Amino acid sequence: EFQDTTAPETREQIVANLANFAYDPINYEHLRRLNILDLFLDMLSEDNETLVEFGIGGICNACLDPLNRQHITANNGIALVVRCLASSNEETVLSAMLSLSYLETAETREQIRCEPVVECVRRYSASKNARLRNLATIFLEKK
Repeated sequence: EFQDTTAPETREQIVANLANFAYDPINYEHLRRLNILDLFLDMLSEDNETLVEFGIGGICNACLDPLNRQHITANNGIALVVRCLASSNEETVLSAMLSLSYLETAETREQIRCEPVVECVRRYSASKNARLRNLATIFLEKK
């Protein structure tokens, strides 16, 4: 259905629904089998900020699972998620920070904890927005 429509509202609704499904571990195998993780990754490069928001939300919901995490990191997911930190959409930034925390492993730590990412998150830790400030502080305190 997503591939058959060009209506922005319909596409947004489909990705939003899939992101919600990604929250439940019972759906992880289906998400992988249907290449929904790739759809979420593709959404991170869209010009439509709502699609980016729902795409990063789906990544955030799914990346706690080790197989999903491996798929995301193997498909340039960290770089795509890092780009979301520059969004003007608060939900996108929050999901990106949380996703990076979930994606961090011994193998990905260097890429996630690089100076540009840490500096960006450090700026959020000084934000007047309590949600951004608190999540950034947690990210920076994580060792």
